Amino acid sequence: MTNMSGRLEAQIALVTGGASGLGRAITDRFVAEGARVCVLDRSEEGIEALVQDLGDQVVGVRGDVRSPTDNATAVNACVDRFGKLDCAIANAGIWDYSRRLADLAGEQIDATFDELMSINVKGPMLLAQAALPALVRSGGSLLVTISNAGFYPDGGGVLYTASKHALVGLVRQLGFEFAPSVRVNGVAPGGIDTDLRGPSSLGMDEVSIHKIDLPSHAASFVPIGRLPSAEEYAWAYVFFASRREAAPATGSVLNFDGGLGVQGFTSVNGGSDLRERFAAKGEAK
Repeated sequence: MTNMSGRLEAQIALVTGGASGLGRAITDRFVAEGARVCVLDRSEEGIEALVQDLGDQVVGVRGDVRSPTDNATAVNACVDRFGKLDCAIANAGIWDYSRRLADLAGEQIDATFDELMSINVKGPMLLAQAALPALVRSGGSLLVTISNAGFYPDGGGVLYTASKHALVGLVRQLGFEFAPSVRVNGVAPGGIDTDLRGPSSLGMDEVSIHKIDLPSHAASFVPIGRLPSAEEYAWAYVFFASRREAAPATGSVLNFDGGLGVQGFTSVNGGSDLRERFAAKGEAK
């Protein structure tokens, strides 16, 4: 049921990769905030689960973000079903499992570059192109899922990191090109314990990032001391989609990664003793 007091009441959104992981969390959060959502995803099973769980608040389109036709079909499905499109979210992506350049043969670079860049960079560009007319008509916004790898090394391998740095440039350039009609912003989450897969060209399309058990290692590299959930990350997308709350924002990328940019030289954080020190009740002096 639509939440009539939601922050995105009556908005229509399109989410690529919206049937699992972060994309599913975004879809659920948007519906909870009063939006209706169209999802472009390659998983028929995931789309069926979405429709079963969220009913007529969602419409699913099975397709590939690398296809101009599939992106256009998803935009048209939104407009045909719900009458407009307020927010397009380029979220689908794959990870390279931190493959270093030295560990890739020339033939692997050739194939994996084409596959990963087509999904991670060309996909958002195709969505932006397909959604632009509808977003101009609604005065809407484009959001792009980036990553901490868009700013720092070692959030993936050379190809993934290059793709996410490219998305920072895409957000800034489209922020210029689409202004003043459409706002364009990015969210750069940190690690997430999801079913994110790797490139088929490296035989990793059935390998899930979940196998790494990121939550158990988070305290050693995330300053807030834990791995945020996909549901927590989804709130940033609500903020940027809100015309009321994020009206001045375009060309912005939010580092939303648990503080990876403030790691110390000698420890991951500098306040691990504070809870114990200030646990006793008392007035500040």
